[in-house]
Amino acid sequence: MSRALAHFFCVALMVATVATAQPVEQTRVKSVRIPDTVIECELVRVERDGKPVLWVGRTEVSWDLYDVYLYGLDIPEGTEADAVTRPSKPYVPPDRGMGHAGYPAMGMTRQAAESFCEWFSQRTGLVARLPKPAEFTAYAAIDQDAALVDHAWTAANSDNNTLPIGSLEANALGLHDTLGNVAEWVATEGKPVAMGGSYRDTDDRCTPQTVQQQARSWNRSDPQIPKSQWWLADCSWVGFRFVVEEPADEQIEQPIQQPTDQPTEQPASR
Repeated sequence: MSRALAHFFCVALMVATVATAQPVEQTRVKSVRIPDTVIECELVRVERDGKPVLWVGRTEVSWDLYDVYLYGLDIPEGTEADAVTRPSKPYVPPDRGMGHAGYPAMGMTRQAAESFCEWFSQRTGLVARLPKPAEFTAYAAIDQDAALVDHAWTAANSDNNTLPIGSLEANALGLHDTLGNVAEWVATEGKPVAMGGSYRDTDDRCTPQTVQQQARSWNRSDPQIPKSQWWLADCSWVGFRFVVEEPADEQIEQPIQQPTDQPTEQPASR
């Protein structure tokens, strides 16, 4: 196991039924702290047939975590700024009044989400990236017998607003908000694509296969020429989660801790 994984990962063992083509009996959760901060995020182990294990963000990236990247909160006071490429500071509150602490970050471009992954990789020593469409489809599903209203914030129950991450039930893999709340950027060639539907979509548009291609209307009111490469001025319904691919030759063995029922990042009341 690499030193980076050993240093930054605290692994918890959770017993669960996993709905995959080849179910496994246990789901493990890693808590990763951003160096020089108190901010943590959780990754869930997802087994894949014939492929390296994929560690998937337990929730969508929250503002708590995105703010560290956006505002350089991981740079110790009194030290020089690092060489990390960070987004331009927004002119207005980036959460658009929908909720901040504990809520999903949204309105960033796919390029910004990819740059976040590069920053996260640099700070933790892990290799983070956006999921591929097929990966998203595989881990985003909920049980066929499950009620969508118990798992997803959609137009039917969101009151046209994002909601705190992890506040509804997780799917069988232990992942929250894979459908609804905010649609999630995925790694594709060409025009940016988000999947899973959002708080403003009807239930039939909040599925693991749902695809939204970025449109000009998502950034129409941006007065800059050229348009911002970091922010979508008219899009409050797209965010992201990231994945970390475990190299095939690395088996992570850490002391077992008690499982947690809630994500590490606890939502605050609006």
